[in-house]
Amino acid sequence: MATHLVQLADRTTRRVALVEEPYLRCLPGVPSIYELAQRCLRTGQSMSSYARADCGGETLFYDEVFDGRSPWRLLAPIDVPGEPSRVLVAGTGLTHLGSARERQAMHLGQDEPKQEEVLTDSMRMFAWGVEGGRPAEGEIGIAPEWFYKGDGSVVRGPFEPLAIPGHAEDGGEEAEIAGIYIIAEDGTPCLLGMCQGNEFSDHKFEKRNYLNLAGSKLRECSLGPELVLGAAFSDVPGVARIERGGETLWQKSIRSGEENMCHSLANLEHHHFKFDGHRQPGSVHVHFYGADALSFGAGVVLEDGDIAEVSFSSFGRPLRNPIREEAKLTQPVRVRPLG
Repeated sequence: MATHLVQLADRTTRRVALVEEPYLRCLPGVPSIYELAQRCLRTGQSMSSYARADCGGETLFYDEVFDGRSPWRLLAPIDVPGEPSRVLVAGTGLTHLGSARERQAMHLGQDEPKQEEVLTDSMRMFAWGVEGGRPAEGEIGIAPEWFYKGDGSVVRGPFEPLAIPGHAEDGGEEAEIAGIYIIAEDGTPCLLGMCQGNEFSDHKFEKRNYLNLAGSKLRECSLGPELVLGAAFSDVPGVARIERGGETLWQKSIRSGEENMCHSLANLEHHHFKFDGHRQPGSVHVHFYGADALSFGAGVVLEDGDIAEVSFSSFGRPLRNPIREEAKLTQPVRVRPLG
């Protein structure tokens, strides 16, 4: 049975709580999931067994917290308190069939031949994944498309705004599942769990040229509300939704999980953690596994005040974030010489 955890804060205190609907049962003396993970690494105990054995603290009504009727608010389900630079946020694209179709359409110009007559770099990479992304046990498969998003400072929690920065051309949701990892003292990557995520990107900027992908990913993202320990990741149905003015503007059923991907989870993990710099003891990694569908593909342009919602079956309550559009950048960033 999967275990669901959340992180909470009021004005002065942080807590970790076990989700037992309709309640949140707090873990006494555990201020963060990062601290819980470190304790379990030291003792060899699993996080699920620790949480279930030590959830005798205050009991909160989940509805009151989720609806904003409590002094407690939900945080992103992972961080390194006070040290955001110890969190690396990254992901892999072209892992889902739906994303490959939409990316192919994105990168074809209006004056180019029909899609079936042109094979873009995106579709070539997707085809490589189909051919070699699920290697046999003990073998290494083809590398997926990989991107960097930032450190822990880009992570937003449930109900926090996702900003379209002043230098951006747009902002678009990417409803995904993210894996949360910690690196043990001996350099071994350890999977804490998985959670719902909105990877959020600048699709207009990317559409201009595939080489803009790297820059389009340097945006905020959101996670939560719940970290799921022992989550099943074979076939995970979900729904992505955009609301505007209290009404549903766009909605689509989506699917994640290995049955719907051309890369195995083990192959994605290998190609992320094969780098020595990604195995620094004590660091945390948030890795987005890829999206199945985007509202951008349906012509939706997100506006200030829209609500993006991500909901995957068996991953707890939905992840909701308002969109905030910042004022357009009109002056260049100036560098001050210090030499």
